[in-house]
Amino acid sequence: MGLREKLLDFKQRLSDRKMYSVVIIAIAIVAIWGIYQYKRAADLTQHINNQYNRAFYDMVGYVNNVDVLLIKSLISASPAKTASTLQEAWRQANLAQENLGQLPVSQQVLANTSKFLTQVGDLSYSLNNQNMQGKALTEEQYKTIEKLYGYASTLGKSLNELQTQINSGRIKWGELAQKGTPFFKKASAQMPSKQFENIDKTFQDYPTLIYDGPFSDHLAKAELKGLTGDVISVEEGKKRVMKLFNGNKSAVVEENGKNDSPPIKTYSYKVTFENADKNQTAIVDITQKGGHLYQMLYNKPVANAKIDVDQAKAMGKKFLDENGYKNMKDTYYLKEDSTAVINYAYEQNGVVAYPDLIKVKISLDDGEVLGFESRGYISSHSERKIPKPKISEKEARKLINPKVKILSSGFAIIPTEYKTEIYTYEFKGKLNGRDFLIYINAETGREENVLMILETPGGILTI
Repeated sequence: MGLREKLLDFKQRLSDRKMYSVVIIAIAIVAIWGIYQYKRAADLTQHINNQYNRAFYDMVGYVNNVDVLLIKSLISASPAKTASTLQEAWRQANLAQENLGQLPVSQQVLANTSKFLTQVGDLSYSLNNQNMQGKALTEEQYKTIEKLYGYASTLGKSLNELQTQINSGRIKWGELAQKGTPFFKKASAQMPSKQFENIDKTFQDYPTLIYDGPFSDHLAKAELKGLTGDVISVEEGKKRVMKLFNGNKSAVVEENGKNDSPPIKTYSYKVTFENADKNQTAIVDITQKGGHLYQMLYNKPVANAKIDVDQAKAMGKKFLDENGYKNMKDTYYLKEDSTAVINYAYEQNGVVAYPDLIKVKISLDDGEVLGFESRGYISSHSERKIPKPKISEKEARKLINPKVKILSSGFAIIPTEYKTEIYTYEFKGKLNGRDFLIYINAETGREENVLMILETPGGILTI
């Protein structure tokens, strides 16, 4: 059979209805298979992009931590404190480098950045060992760390800019191999060239940084010193909730269950308001023991701000006074939209007790309290026997790095990870344009902690 006859035969077969259906089904199967493969490839691409995103964002965080830790090591005047700070800088630099190696950019492009992180880690580790032996930083070592801090700040800013471009979609990971070359070269062009000795080392666990006001991470470990008084009834708790909304005649309080799980057992109440939107409600928790206001969340529409943060601080303090929380001093705050969350700490005879922490969320349109949380206060509050300082403020000042400009001073009680408290001098100082809090033990003269103050558009925090 010739070619012409074969084509005619195929045409006749194709004209047959059954054969036509078979061909259509075959085409459909191929199309479905193609769509499946395309979707699978797209899912795989998304999965890979997610891995790149995670590695990049983690790296940015670690580099920013290195920046903070290097400047904190310059603040510290105690070899032991400097050692622990540099130890953490070494760990963070290694974590940053580990995530850097996971990015889809050639190692040649990343060579300078990678070398910089290696040098930071090696130098930090070496100086940590020196400090653990009681040897303070030399002037030359101080200047070296100061330079590394400057490079870390530059790298951090460049990475934050790149993160913004990635988030906005202006840069794709597929393009970063090409666009990354000038970026990373620019970010690391002036990295120091001196090599440090490579040291065999292993990773360890270290304390986490503090981001929510000084020493707030003690709350998960604290005992319930401030949970005082007799157990109250559900009805008594209801009366105390009504008092919170005393000025609102339309408030209706209903029991909303109870929490019998330790350590803090509570009654919960739901508050609704007549002639108000059904979504405008408040949930209030009162402790079963003592009837203390434990936490509150008031879902209320907030208009444009009409009062400033200082006015909100005064209104928050008044609210605390009216509800049995006396002698509270505002410390740090975070402003968001038309609300402000303000941290208050107990003050006893001029000494700020940071463990006794209360957070109050205030509406900046009318000053009404929208949120409340007193776990720190309930966990830690007591009238303390404050010892007489064994060193004077003048002596404590001499223990601070002389390069730090001291702006103010006072007394403070700070918690430790061992559920104890330390009586300290709290100094506020400035170095290289950054503000710090430095805590010197008022009994031993030991440098207990150094925190960097962050003034953000939304408020003042510490790290």
